[in-house]
Amino acid sequence: MAKVILTHEVSGLGRAGDVVDVKTGYARNYLLPQGFAVSWSQGGQKQVDQIRQAREAKALQTHEEAIALKDALEKEAIVVRQRAGAEGRLFGSVTRQTIEEAVAEAGIGSIDHRTIDIPQAIKATGRHEATVSLRDGVVASLTIQVVGTK
Repeated sequence: MAKVILTHEVSGLGRAGDVVDVKTGYARNYLLPQGFAVSWSQGGQKQVDQIRQAREAKALQTHEEAIALKDALEKEAIVVRQRAGAEGRLFGSVTRQTIEEAVAEAGIGSIDHRTIDIPQAIKATGRHEATVSLRDGVVASLTIQVVGTK
């Protein structure tokens, strides 16, 4: 087991600033190279404090702003344009990054693609559902309208 300090939120593991124990291979092969964590050391407590202060500064976004963004996201479907074949099957699939860009293009606001949860891969045109975790306790339901282009 390896002890690491998370520098970003990792789904199912923890938030930035948390000290967690993970398997050595997971830390060495995924968390550390991707920049999601740093190795824990006795001097690492200072880093933990800095990360927590940064998280608290970011958390100054009020609960009301998160609710307003949730309402805006749930108000209408997000339109995503992808290349598709004759029967509506996409060439590839709609990714979380694509959804993040579509939300920004719609002028609704900005969301982080790492907070988007797509229950099933989107590989066809039509309406699909996803969720976005905006803040602790504030989760928005997204309706994604995939439109095929040639």
